[in-house]
Amino acid sequence: MSNMSNNILKPVWYALRVTYNREMKVKADLDARGITCFVPMKVARVECGGQLVKKFVPSVHNLIFVLLDPKSMREYKATTALPIRYIMDREKHCPIIVPTEQMENFMRVAGTNDESLIYLTPEPGGFKRGDRVRILGGIFKDAEGVLTRVKGDRRVVVAIQGVVAVATAYIHPSYIEKITDPS
Repeated sequence: MSNMSNNILKPVWYALRVTYNREMKVKADLDARGITCFVPMKVARVECGGQLVKKFVPSVHNLIFVLLDPKSMREYKATTALPIRYIMDREKHCPIIVPTEQMENFMRVAGTNDESLIYLTPEPGGFKRGDRVRILGGIFKDAEGVLTRVKGDRRVVVAIQGVVAVATAYIHPSYIEKITDPS
């Protein structure tokens, strides 16, 4: 079997849009089918029966990441009644495939459900400035991103290019290591 056909069977991370805030219904459907997926979540205070309660809700509405090989992804899209669409790469005119390392970094930060996380919409060139860094300790340990200032604090921004980015809580300089270019 050629290397090209091996890549066709390899699972990749797809970034998908879900309409009408149904990301949790899509997640439940994917979970029931045994398909790996990720929805960034946060703790929100919502009113329930006249009282404020903490509840986990999606951090970015209408967004879900799915790990499938291309053939299985096409089959899922064709067989589900739920409204999902690929997030498209506007330059290449194809679905955005999130590199595994980028997705793992994003999940390391977004998966903590830390209340001080800030989600940012991607802007062209918005995260080009600053040093690439690795976090050495704490709940964001081993996450890699770009050091920047958000709301006056030093934070590390971890981005899924063209889809979404998340900024950590304040990171003390002793927990940050600059990643040097191996060249």
